[in-house]
Amino acid sequence: MAKLKLDGVRTYVSQNIGEFHAARLASLSKLQFEKILTRKNPYLFKAKNILTSEALVRQLMDAHLSSQEETMFGEFLEGLAIFINGKVYKGAKSAAEGIDLEFTKGGVKYIVAIKSGPNWGNSSQIKKMKDNFKTAKRVLNTNTSKKNIVAVNGCCYGRDNKPDKGDYLKYCGQAFWEFVSGEADLYTEIIEPLGNKAKEKNEEFQKQYAILINKFTAEFSKEFCPGGEIDWKKIVELNSKKK
Repeated sequence: MAKLKLDGVRTYVSQNIGEFHAARLASLSKLQFEKILTRKNPYLFKAKNILTSEALVRQLMDAHLSSQEETMFGEFLEGLAIFINGKVYKGAKSAAEGIDLEFTKGGVKYIVAIKSGPNWGNSSQIKKMKDNFKTAKRVLNTNTSKKNIVAVNGCCYGRDNKPDKGDYLKYCGQAFWEFVSGEADLYTEIIEPLGNKAKEKNEEFQKQYAILINKFTAEFSKEFCPGGEIDWKKIVELNSKKK
């Protein structure tokens, strides 16, 4: 085990956080408003009594972008965790399906599936993760000398006060970052460098976001508000009518 150097973590974040911001901008450039309309629940937005094109467009875009950003930033944090673990325990990205990280600590081989937060999946998704753990254990026991192999679901934020799930361990937030780094305070120490160039990048994002809000509002008003009032029937037909 090597001592983690926080300067190296800050350098990694500084050099790689730009990829997250670039991905956010790229996701904007690919947006087509009609596709967003077909993917979101029109009944929900009607129930919220939205009356203007701009308000509906903004809420639909925010809901769409929020789910995308969660995924994109989760990928960044996964990469950060693997980088940190590599420096401390010489861990590396796993080649096994559904396993993100493999490393050995204290004579134990850990296989880790990394997720953003604790409430990441439904029962079928959790079952798939458990199946992946079983397969990876079987392969590792075949290809290497028999050793103790422990499966871990690591979550980058949140908490779980009952980590022992029987088939695997679940470490969230502080427990996860300490698990991959050996540093109890790492979960708070990584927050500051994440803000590197955030103001500059967010200003650029907001400029492009405003352009799309104006563009999509004009398109939506023309197509779905011919008399000035939102035509919800037409929206539901676009979203749900049989082809």
